[in-house]
Amino acid sequence: MENEHVLDLIPEYLDGSLDNETMKNIQRHLEKCPQCQQEVKEMEALLKAFKNDVVPVPSERLKSRFEEALEAEKAAMGKVVPLSSKTKKYDWASSVLKIAASIALLVASFQMGSVFQQKKIDQELAELKDENLNMKQTAMLSLMENQSASKRIQGVAYIDEFENPDEAIIQALANRLLNDENDNVRLTAFEALSKYTSSETVKHVLIQALEKEKNPSIQVAIIQTLVQIQEKKAAEPMKKLLENEDTQPFIKEQIKAVLPSLT
Repeated sequence: MENEHVLDLIPEYLDGSLDNETMKNIQRHLEKCPQCQQEVKEMEALLKAFKNDVVPVPSERLKSRFEEALEAEKAAMGKVVPLSSKTKKYDWASSVLKIAASIALLVASFQMGSVFQQKKIDQELAELKDENLNMKQTAMLSLMENQSASKRIQGVAYIDEFENPDEAIIQALANRLLNDENDNVRLTAFEALSKYTSSETVKHVLIQALEKEKNPSIQVAIIQTLVQIQEKKAAEPMKKLLENEDTQPFIKEQIKAVLPSLT
């Protein structure tokens, strides 16, 4: 054994399944054979990797041996192979590489499955969020048409649930501000719309409200907001309020104070 390699016995040697005498002979051989020593190290690394569920990267020498074995197998195809009574020796290096490749494929498949699963979960959450917003919007619009003023105010208050209300919500709020018979509902609708003064639609609605609003408190609130955003188109409605005999004196005084900033 000292002059022959023990490559075929390495798996059993590492597994400890050989008799004591053979184990001692292999140990003595390994002390003098660098090639077999290297084979033992590579086999130990692969077996350890399997235990740790880590797919190893085979060395260039192991890859070379695999490719040589593959080419030999291809060359043997088509040839008549005589039957032998002896059992063919098990090619451990090739089997280990095949197992390693299978594990790598399984790991990659698991990781891809995890990514797809996360995407599916994110999509379902987004759909649930949209469905929830749609339900809130339906409830909001329904409440704003309720006969009870307190219910209409409750509907208007739902605006806080929406970061970017769509046109249907803006129009519903505008309708409350312009046409609701209850002063508190109109005031609540104004306060809701005043959060979105960057919208041209909201600016237009506020100007319309200023032209027809009769409640002094709401008039003052609208005037202050239009001045704050420097809406030049509000100057004409304010001038009309100055000329209107029904406009409260303190409203006229405020308009006179702020009108120059808009002209």
